[in-house]
Amino acid sequence: MPDARTLAWPFFDDVHRALAGGLRPWAERALADVSGADVDAACRTIVRRLGEGGWLRHTVPAAHGGVHERLDLRALCLARETLAHVSGLADFAFAMQGLGAGPVSLFGSEALQARYLPRVAAGEAIAAFAISEAAAGSDVSAMRTTARRDGPHFVIDGEKTWVSNGGIADLYVVFCRLEGSDEERAYVALVVEPDDPGFAVAERIQTIAPHPLATIRLDGCRVPADRVVGEVGRGLRVALGTLDLFRTTVGAAALGFARRALDEALAHVTTRTLFGQALKDFQLTQARLADMATEVDASALLVYRAAWTRDHGARRITREAAMAKLYATEAAQRVIDAAVQLFGGRGVVHGNPVERLYREIRALRIYEGTSEVQRLVIASQLLESYETGRATTQPTPTSVPAAPATRPTAEAHDA
Repeated sequence: MPDARTLAWPFFDDVHRALAGGLRPWAERALADVSGADVDAACRTIVRRLGEGGWLRHTVPAAHGGVHERLDLRALCLARETLAHVSGLADFAFAMQGLGAGPVSLFGSEALQARYLPRVAAGEAIAAFAISEAAAGSDVSAMRTTARRDGPHFVIDGEKTWVSNGGIADLYVVFCRLEGSDEERAYVALVVEPDDPGFAVAERIQTIAPHPLATIRLDGCRVPADRVVGEVGRGLRVALGTLDLFRTTVGAAALGFARRALDEALAHVTTRTLFGQALKDFQLTQARLADMATEVDASALLVYRAAWTRDHGARRITREAAMAKLYATEAAQRVIDAAVQLFGGRGVVHGNPVERLYREIRALRIYEGTSEVQRLVIASQLLESYETGRATTQPTPTSVPAAPATRPTAEAHDA
């Protein structure tokens, strides 16, 4: 969970400190008996208990059962950091309620919000976000799933893969290329329910840190036209706007994993003896711990800088979110690797907390935009800002080079 000194930063209000202070003891108590042996059942149990505990109210706006008037990014980040410290699966379950229902919360009509969001907040409906395809991960503009209007319905054809909560979700926000549109990049987002005709789970996918993951097939899937999220033709805006918000929370989850690894390492080195002295007394150990702590604090500053910026009115936080996700996930990988090294052979034994963290962190450097994609996003934003500044400060500009064009990106694995 967040360090008490972190919660004293001016990024936070009392409501955030109350959230962080209450969630960890609740999670340790309420989720202690949840076994991951059956991952589907475990996720359903966690979502239900998070709903009963009132914590999922942070994933929807106040008008439909939420805590805040609009989604509060600092609250989402604090919740993910805290849950990740306790349980990677609990973090996943919370995160997907936010991301899966995020398009409806941010862009959905009043009718869609009233239909789905109260159930999401109560833990009665599980949400999923379906954008990636086998040949369209980072480059979402390459998607081939199509939707065409047919009277009062849209008909969807295609496949989506790396769908987190695939196979157990009650609603899927599916992104499609708009068939028959004159525009090259016209998309539509639609809420699909598993009982809709033409919907099927094609394959369940196993990963090194298990959670519900699947490929879904849409074969002439008929969806009522009133389930369009946002505007027809502007589905990509819905996708990227949602990811722009929730990408920062991936960095927060990585931060929670890193804090847990540091805590486990500190406990280990203070009790482990080697060559007649405590492991903590070796200078190499102290240097490693210092590097780990510095990476944790730097990650926290970037994550909560991005969250604070968005909560205080910024329309977009593309650059800040990309920096937070890039640095926090890469830093967490290094911190966890260092913890495994300090544990020695025990660190790679199945069931050791740092071994679990080692498996759980890896995917965060991939989903919702790989580290490589985040670097491209940051560079593009940086160059655009630089060129815009040059254009406005030069009294007689000639030609201003455009920033490198980048294609819309998301990433395979929609967790």
